[in-house]
Amino acid sequence: MPTRRTLLAALAVLSAAPAFLSLPAAAADLPDLKGRAVTVVTENAYPPLQFVDPKTGQQIGWEYDALNEIAKRLNMVITYQNTSWDAMIQAVSDGQYDIGTTGITIKEERKEKVDFSDPYMRSEQFMLVRGDENRFTDAKSFSAFTEGLIGAQAGTTPFYTAVYEVLDGNEQNSRIKLFETFGATVQALKAGDVDVVLTDGTAGKGYVEASGGSLKIIGGPLGSEDFGFIFKKGSDLVAPVNAAIAALKADGTLDALNKKWFVDYKMGQ
Repeated sequence: MPTRRTLLAALAVLSAAPAFLSLPAAAADLPDLKGRAVTVVTENAYPPLQFVDPKTGQQIGWEYDALNEIAKRLNMVITYQNTSWDAMIQAVSDGQYDIGTTGITIKEERKEKVDFSDPYMRSEQFMLVRGDENRFTDAKSFSAFTEGLIGAQAGTTPFYTAVYEVLDGNEQNSRIKLFETFGATVQALKAGDVDVVLTDGTAGKGYVEASGGSLKIIGGPLGSEDFGFIFKKGSDLVAPVNAAIAALKADGTLDALNKKWFVDYKMGQ
């Protein structure tokens, strides 16, 4: 199943960690990289993990926040650059960049070219429907309900999950209605213009809790993927980054990021 998305990329440098990530750094428990300069490459094509904010032109997202916090805790200085997904793994393998990130699924065949960090996120898609929906109860029964429509953003993980795990593998399937933003898909669902929106579990739970019963999740998880950062084979950055990921999991920072980007951001779209 394709998992990449293609949007316009740009070159920039980000440095300041967001103010909400003011949790204790626990630096004494982590390696000190003594101000080491590290170049991170991303695609800026996978909101809300990393993308260009259309309102400000700034590069933002879950992965930027996480990597800025990792940099702070490990005492390293990050410069961000952009490249296309097609070029990224080879470029990191060749040592052009120190770290690559763009929602990269950990796969055995990719480990032949690059080293992965420990997983920093598991992405699972769920079916979000209206609260009174009773015509179908899961992906199989929705597929058989030929009048049902799915709302999605073109080129995103929910789009590909809809195509390859819910429907028939045809990316031009007329049962998929395309929208510019995730928020627009949810509004279309509420209005009855579509019957299903696929969403990650964290965002879906947030929408359901805020809906007052007008929305619910049905069926089980679809399209499970573990995401990791990539490095040149043998990179000495893998161990310290893994230690920082573990620290961010332990102190709740990753949970805070999930709420910021998969609940608050998506609900504000």
